[in-house]
Amino acid sequence: MFGAELDAIVPMLCVTLAALASMGAEAFRSKDERLPIGGLGIVGLVGAAVTSVLLWDRSTSGFGVILADNFGLFVTLTLVVVGILTILFSSPVLERNRIPAGEYYALVLFAIVGMMMMATASDLLVVFVALEILSLAVYVLTAIRRDNPAGTEAAFKYFLLGAFSSAFFLYGIAFTYGVTGSTRLDRVGSLIAAQALAPTPMQLLALGLLLVGFAFKVSAVPFHMWTPDAYEGAPPAVTGFMSTGVKAAAFAAFARVFLSAFEPLKAQWGPVVWIIAALTMIVGTVAGVTQSSVKRMLAYSSIAHGGYLLVALLAANDIGKGAVLFYLLAYAVTNLGAFGVIGLLEHGDRPNDRIRDYAGLAATHPGLAGLMTLFLLSLGGFPPLGGFIAKWYVFSAAIKAGYNWLAIIGVLTSVVAVFFYLRIIVMMYMTPADQPVRFPAVPRIAAVALVVSAALVLYLGILPTQVLDWAAASIATIF
Repeated sequence: MFGAELDAIVPMLCVTLAALASMGAEAFRSKDERLPIGGLGIVGLVGAAVTSVLLWDRSTSGFGVILADNFGLFVTLTLVVVGILTILFSSPVLERNRIPAGEYYALVLFAIVGMMMMATASDLLVVFVALEILSLAVYVLTAIRRDNPAGTEAAFKYFLLGAFSSAFFLYGIAFTYGVTGSTRLDRVGSLIAAQALAPTPMQLLALGLLLVGFAFKVSAVPFHMWTPDAYEGAPPAVTGFMSTGVKAAAFAAFARVFLSAFEPLKAQWGPVVWIIAALTMIVGTVAGVTQSSVKRMLAYSSIAHGGYLLVALLAANDIGKGAVLFYLLAYAVTNLGAFGVIGLLEHGDRPNDRIRDYAGLAATHPGLAGLMTLFLLSLGGFPPLGGFIAKWYVFSAAIKAGYNWLAIIGVLTSVVAVFFYLRIIVMMYMTPADQPVRFPAVPRIAAVALVVSAALVLYLGILPTQVLDWAAASIATIF
């Protein structure tokens, strides 16, 4: 397609050029001129999707550190969906808060570039560089509303804890290089496999430090403290983007590093991940029940869903392989849809994100109430929606791998989580509003994005076989 070294990075180049074009459009437009800058981002993301499809089954390598195999390309396509939906949901948020469109879209696109690089990196140092690219962009996006104290505080907490976790990750890379003499995942894996029967303390230390870095990015307990504040302080479109794109990229790198390079040491890291997964599901669910803010409730829901993904990652059998990627896609479209509804219900300085604010929504906005119900039921794992199929395969994989207690914890926490999803549905349909709540008009482009999200949720629930087959075949390329 292009040069042998360039083929693997063409999807990232498409998005990078779109980000640069967005910055240029913002710089040269007049103060009162309105340009469809978000369209530039969509063009770049569509270009990334097309080139990813053209690269399918080719397993091209770029500069020795980027591997565009089917696993990375599947995650890239998932990130394209996340990026397009985020851009479509962002227009009312930008107008309401008078945020410079070019600056906002450039940050979103640069974050996606980092996510794509993280999913396709075959070298630990490149994973770290990608992690920092996406993290710096997301820190700024969290505080993009400069006059919002909550957003500034959330970004500051996120930045401090993120820098702390990055240090752990970097030290893990350093120790890995110290014991193997390389940061290339294939070489690290072969050298560790040769010594797997008698792992050294240095190997275990490197493993633990890398695990801490990844656990922070996927909001796993006890490294989840930043999540509720960051989700609540950021604009809803950014929160949806963080909760899906960052999680997809982090789990992709997590899977590539731990199921490939460090797979020979699974006897050592498996029990630790078991405990982290169980705690993440329990804490995310129990804390979510007590929330009165919808954004904080969905933040704890996101933590719990991270625990379910860890279960699939730990199982890593023929069922669990496909479940990881399928769950990421189903969760991404569902959560983005839920946060899209929250963003559309914001009005001026009033966030309208308390559960009580949703009272009587079905009477005033039946369409939004119906879509929100669909997304919440999918998050809760109700059939025949994408969330149900995703959880079914995760728990099936856990049982087949012998993690029966982990599957039981997952099922029980899913049942408890249904309570706080149904609270919102009951509020929308069965509780009259004490006083009328003003909601803004729904932009047509955002309504289209919500319908597309809902259609994908239904498709993944009713006809999941093809996507599951693609997901299983994709992740099979790394282990």
